[in-house]
Amino acid sequence: MSGGEYVIGVTGASGIVYARRLLEVLCEDARVHLVISEQARAIAVHEGVSLDGFDAIYVDPHLLSADIASGSCKIDGMAVVPCSMKTLAGISHGYSDTLIGRAADVCLKERRRCVLLLREMPLGRVHLKNMLAADEAGAVVMVASPAFYHRPETIDDLVDMVVARVLDHLGVEHTLGPHWRGYDA
Repeated sequence: MSGGEYVIGVTGASGIVYARRLLEVLCEDARVHLVISEQARAIAVHEGVSLDGFDAIYVDPHLLSADIASGSCKIDGMAVVPCSMKTLAGISHGYSDTLIGRAADVCLKERRRCVLLLREMPLGRVHLKNMLAADEAGAVVMVASPAFYHRPETIDDLVDMVVARVLDHLGVEHTLGPHWRGYDA
């Protein structure tokens, strides 16, 4: 991995384990601004996943005056993991009532990497339209849908596969899992 500075937003969708694994990897070598919504904190407790204790800058989700709310704050990218449908709607339409939405809006206007990892199914028409709008605004829209070509043996293997794709799109080198090499590789 090669340093860098990133914003990680964690919102109120199931799949907090993806955020935890992403933080385990990023916080090893990168400067990380971590913004956790109130609903995400509640879901983390319900899912039995702790987001405490990382070597990260924990930022209040209501602090719209934080440095990461400005384009003059030089970060390498942002990921919202998991990204709730509410957060997707806000980001895709430029509505920023929290720091997560504002930081994502800043990433998009500054043409920085912004990855939204959705964890919802099935997807309704409104979700799909919001996903398209976010893509058109410059975000990378991902759905937490792990592949099986690497023959996962544990849930951690599945989580790593998804987190590896997030890291790939943030431009972060990692060793979380193999990349597809073809059937005969």
